[in-house]
Amino acid sequence: MAVAAKSGEISVSLNALGTVTPLATVTVRPQLSGYLTQVAFTEGQLVKKGDFLAQIDPRPYQIALEQAQGQLARDQALLKNAQIDLARYQKLNAQDSIARQQLDTQQSLVLQNQGTILSDQAQVDTAKLDLDYCHITSPVTGRIGLRQVDQGNYVQTSDTNGLVVVTQLQPISVIFTIPEDNIPLVQQEVAAGHNLVATVYDRSNTNKLATGTLSTLDNQIDTTTGTVKLRAQFDNARDELFPNQFVNVVLLVKTEQAQAIVPMAAIQHGPNGAFVYHVKQDNTVAMQAVNTGITNGDNVEILSGLIAGDKVVVDGVDQLREGSKVIVSDAARKTDTADSAKPSKPVDVPAN
Repeated sequence: MAVAAKSGEISVSLNALGTVTPLATVTVRPQLSGYLTQVAFTEGQLVKKGDFLAQIDPRPYQIALEQAQGQLARDQALLKNAQIDLARYQKLNAQDSIARQQLDTQQSLVLQNQGTILSDQAQVDTAKLDLDYCHITSPVTGRIGLRQVDQGNYVQTSDTNGLVVVTQLQPISVIFTIPEDNIPLVQQEVAAGHNLVATVYDRSNTNKLATGTLSTLDNQIDTTTGTVKLRAQFDNARDELFPNQFVNVVLLVKTEQAQAIVPMAAIQHGPNGAFVYHVKQDNTVAMQAVNTGITNGDNVEILSGLIAGDKVVVDGVDQLREGSKVIVSDAARKTDTADSAKPSKPVDVPAN
């Protein structure tokens, strides 16, 4: 069987196994201890960053804030009184009516009160922050998981399971690995500013799930497997991808315009390199040396040695030699893309 070489695009793709990985998975934990008075979310709910999730009893922390504010007001009054006395002592000292030591002591007292005010203000700010922590909100936009604690429980900062897990789904990423030998090819395209397209298929590698772009490569090779991790990002607008889902990934590295493309079966290898059996106009075959380029599946790019339209034998090559006569079927003559040929008898006709 013979086919005609075709011109067109040929691409370099890498196939890999991947795992759907959220860009953010956050366990919402309480920042302080207290009774959980309200749970405002439902399991599986979609939330936005800042949405209200739960409430811890704020009364103890409200009381602590009021105490801190009262202490601050008291110390502010003491500071104001000390500053008034300092102004009086400075006037008397200018008149040489008091000892210098008394003035220095009053200046020190003012500085002490100022330091106390700063400490009191910090206590007030801490109490306000505790009140904010009582009102628990979502740290990211995503989907709520299963509830880990019910309303009415006493929660603590040491709780390992937290209140709930929020997982970001849009966008989402897929982490996959490629052999270290392919790293230069990918890096070259990334450095050139090209967006590499990644297509994801299901576990059976039959159904297309989503299309995204390569976002980054890991910074080191796994020495145990000789591979490097890559992350591709997907919009996931329709929730095609689910966290921790196993998927097949096809990464399109580059596409080139080829002058001639032939099936892999046409390429033979001899002492002088790759060659094909080229079918001439007189239906004889010649061993034509070729330089091959990109290989994609069953197709090979021919860099030199053939042009589009040249016919090459892809089946029965073990019966051919240089100058062998072949018979091309009528059906093969009527098409430019696929021709059928079979060796005639005898097949060992020497080339003239």
